[in-house]
Amino acid sequence: MTINVKTSSTYDVIIERGLLNDINKYAGKFLENRKALIITDDIVNELYADKISKQINADVFVFENGEKSKNIETLSAIYTVLAKENITRKDIIIALGGGVVGDIAGYAAATWLRGIDYIQIPTTLLAQIDSSVGGKTAIDIPAGKNLVGAFKQPKIVLCDPETLNTLPKNILADGIGEAIKYGLIRDKNLFDLLATHNLDNILTDIDGVITRCVEIKRDIVEADEFEKGERMLLNFGHTLGHAVEKCSNFTIAHGSAVAIGMYLITKKYAPNLTEHVQSCILRYNLPFTADFSVSELLAVIALDKKRAGANISYIVCEEIGSAQIRTEIFENFLQE
Repeated sequence: MTINVKTSSTYDVIIERGLLNDINKYAGKFLENRKALIITDDIVNELYADKISKQINADVFVFENGEKSKNIETLSAIYTVLAKENITRKDIIIALGGGVVGDIAGYAAATWLRGIDYIQIPTTLLAQIDSSVGGKTAIDIPAGKNLVGAFKQPKIVLCDPETLNTLPKNILADGIGEAIKYGLIRDKNLFDLLATHNLDNILTDIDGVITRCVEIKRDIVEADEFEKGERMLLNFGHTLGHAVEKCSNFTIAHGSAVAIGMYLITKKYAPNLTEHVQSCILRYNLPFTADFSVSELLAVIALDKKRAGANISYIVCEEIGSAQIRTEIFENFLQE
């Protein structure tokens, strides 16, 4: 399956089982006569980096897995390697891994020499259906998640669903948290499919889930690449979710935090759907509450990118498959 994304630069998202066995078949035209640096984490390095680096004769930079590494220190280490390897504007970065790898490798590509090309090879469900597509790149700083970033579209995105067979169930569930979001904001059939599956059998239909999520994101990003309007719909559950991540010191993973955010927003602003959202979340052993007060969450949200002056924008789904952007005075947000 090939999905073409027409943004400021046009690229393909290829979803095909076994494609990691022949990277040059899909990405060779972007690699010819160029140095390539693979950026990955220590878990993915053990699984796939050697296979890919041997195919394309690329060096590999490895950092410790987890959101805790998506910071200025890791980014600085990447810059050091790019300089050491004499990576020039004609060369390319390959992001091999989950959302953290894609975010920080993409940001390095956006900023090294004021911008070089990069390829996304997402290996987690969350990265395949969401973070590898659309061009958002970022790192975290102590004040909050993704507060330093840039829009940088990849040259190509290569998704091999076979990589999902190596995921622990909690990491697979984390990706389902984002998939539930896509169903809620745009596709009732997708939501219904997820609501009738669970962690034991969702992989039987996962190719279709990946494809549909990417199609939804493609449509939204093409209409609003730089998040001036419609693209904000993709933030359903994220305003609160990012705050939950930060308050937990990132011990609560992104998809789990988004699940909590979706539930809390729905309970507050669309209570008629609360039971549906909660039931679907629980099918994948995802949490729907966290031990943080509203005031603790609001202290983090005060620095969120979705704030504009005295106002905060957030997303509400009043019916499954349809979402709306709402704006409220920040001091009234989540208040009784």
